[in-house]
Amino acid sequence: MEKNELNEVLKDVQALLDASSCCQEAKDAALAWKEALGTTEEKVKAQALLKELEEDIMPIDDLIGFAMSDAGKACFGEKMAQDISTHAQEIKANGALYCDCPACQAAEAILKKKDLLLK
Repeated sequence: MEKNELNEVLKDVQALLDASSCCQEAKDAALAWKEALGTTEEKVKAQALLKELEEDIMPIDDLIGFAMSDAGKACFGEKMAQDISTHAQEIKANGALYCDCPACQAAEAILKKKDLLLK
């Protein structure tokens, strides 16, 4: 990976690490990849990071469904669940495929650079 490309990926990985909505497993995978940069383990750790992000990123329809479910209402509260659902429907209408929380935004950016990570 060229230095320019690496810097872009590192920026996205840092955004993931900084996201309060990011789960610990994704943070661990991101840190493991960063620690493996330049080693023989880099590609293996990149694959693990990408796998974790593919599992974690929230498709917009799943977010809408969860927000309006009993579990979503219990998690967020009735008003917040409705607000999340309304927001998710709005961004879906504008073409969003995934949740737009900071963790999902960073995950989407990293996943778009999958080919760079697997070079």
